[in-house]
Amino acid sequence: MLTLQDIVTHYGNICALRGISLEVKQGEIVTIIGGNGAGKTTTLKTICGLVSATSGKIHFLDEDITNKPTSDIVGAGMVMVPEGRRVFPRMSVLENLQLGAYLNKNRSEVKSDLEKIFDLFPILKDRRKQTAGTLSGGEQQMLAIGRALMARPKLLLLDEPSMGLAPKIVANIFNIILEINRTGTTILLVEQNARMALSIASKGFVIETGDIVLEDTAENLLRNEEVKKAYLGE
Repeated sequence: MLTLQDIVTHYGNICALRGISLEVKQGEIVTIIGGNGAGKTTTLKTICGLVSATSGKIHFLDEDITNKPTSDIVGAGMVMVPEGRRVFPRMSVLENLQLGAYLNKNRSEVKSDLEKIFDLFPILKDRRKQTAGTLSGGEQQMLAIGRALMARPKLLLLDEPSMGLAPKIVANIFNIILEINRTGTTILLVEQNARMALSIASKGFVIETGDIVLEDTAENLLRNEEVKKAYLGE
């Protein structure tokens, strides 16, 4: 579904990605783990066209999307939930969700999708008239995910969904990610909580200073001694 081949990305003179290659197959949950500044978020932004790749190729659904406009990539079926949620704080929950469906002109589909989001996140239905900025961190994360799902993504990119959330809320968010995947959405997950990420993923990539240094099944990565020491606190 998604393939990166030798992606190099720069911020000015700084090389942030040094030849990233990875593959996400349809139906999978794939995670990228690594420390702060390793290149996790840059990888997602390069995939989405928010940051330009200096060299290399990105293919999504057999189409070359390297450095295409982000709007075209969203239209092709890829949506990202950014780090820090980035909801529109002065708009209502309902308005935030409706913005996610801006490419869909079929009103009946949008209405049906809203009901599905409210089934997945009942708290958002209760808060639908409330401004997004008054929600808790966990509720804002649910809203950000719900807004992305309103675009009917084939591939959902999640950037640090557990950031700043209490452990109980984190567990709930990861259960929801699993449920989204079960309904047929492929997921690429960037996450500092390596244990949680690997517990739901089928495979993972470890990134350090812009390089993929390890690739394996999530189960094997959880047992890997180097991964345990560096990322699992063991």
